[in-house]
Amino acid sequence: MSARVQRITPFLWFDREAEAAATFYVSVFDHARITRTVRYGKAGAHASGQTEGAVMTVAFELDGQSFVALNGGPAFQIGPAVSFVVNCVTQAEIDHYWTRLAEGGDERAQQCGWLKDRFGVSWQIVPVQLPTLVDDGDPARAQRVMEALLQMKKIDLAALQRAAA
Repeated sequence: MSARVQRITPFLWFDREAEAAATFYVSVFDHARITRTVRYGKAGAHASGQTEGAVMTVAFELDGQSFVALNGGPAFQIGPAVSFVVNCVTQAEIDHYWTRLAEGGDERAQQCGWLKDRFGVSWQIVPVQLPTLVDDGDPARAQRVMEALLQMKKIDLAALQRAAA
């Protein structure tokens, strides 16, 4: 029997921060680990402008989801058009992930549960209840919830539930 292969793996391009980013992310999530680190050989280092022996890629898992971080040089930047959603059941989970991932991040990019971390990666820290709160068939309720949501940086689940009531 063969192990299941994850068909799609997010691949994050960093200048030289891949190892620091992966180490940070595995410190934030339970059930997380670095699974492999590959270093640049002579040919790859020359092609990328990196130092021979420097970290090329770091494979890691967050709650069973595989990721790869690459030290690819300054040619590309991570942007907010792609983000990772962290689905949370409780306010304590929202508080934990928001606080940890926002450490050293860009506070200007924080609204409606979105944040940009210190490495430029965008995250959405949201309660699993949010889709139901904003779309349960009652337009007035959805409007109240959306108006409350738009006033928030970190999501306050109790405030959204009060708006829905």
